[in-house]
Amino acid sequence: MESTLLHKLDSFFTRYKPLYFKRGETILRAGDPPLGFFYLKKGFVRVYSIAKNGEELTLIIFKPGDFFPLVWAINNASNDYFVEAMTGCEIARAPREEFVSFVVNNPDVSYDLTKRTLVRLGGLMRRMEYLVFGNAGHKVASILLICAERFGKKIGRNVIIKVPLRHQDIATLVGMTRETVSIEMKRLERKGVCVHKGKFLVIKLSALKHESQL
Repeated sequence: MESTLLHKLDSFFTRYKPLYFKRGETILRAGDPPLGFFYLKKGFVRVYSIAKNGEELTLIIFKPGDFFPLVWAINNASNDYFVEAMTGCEIARAPREEFVSFVVNNPDVSYDLTKRTLVRLGGLMRRMEYLVFGNAGHKVASILLICAERFGKKIGRNVIIKVPLRHQDIATLVGMTRETVSIEMKRLERKGVCVHKGKFLVIKLSALKHESQL
């Protein structure tokens, strides 16, 4: 995000008192009307749904600088998903009407929101392809690749994913059991594709791309 745009967003949201959430704390519940539009200043959150059998599917992970729930803010549609803090978070919350007015009066912000939406749509389409056609190995490798592209920081030829991903977190991203994900992660570690560095994953990007190919 360009520094001028980031400054403009920060200036808008600094009018509102920051909210703080602990890891695992629910920020929004499906079906509940949001009390405002959220701007993530620090930390990571996930948007997920829960099936009737209790299984969770993570749809999106937001990072600092992201907004939610965008569909509700722009279209006044109902919020159908849960939002949970994956880490400690600092979030600003603005009234919907004030945010919409801010977007309408700032075309660069509107353009940025459109671009973000298209990027996320592309990511969801890639995930759908792997969920339908890929085996367990493809699914795990592909979601790690997507996370490396979205949250990664290059270190030489490797990439460190700067969001803490437990095996359960990966499982909810690809619709698999934690046990199956653990098996696939151990396989990737044995092949030298990834390694844990504290609570983060370090990825050998070229090898991961090879593992993710259908």
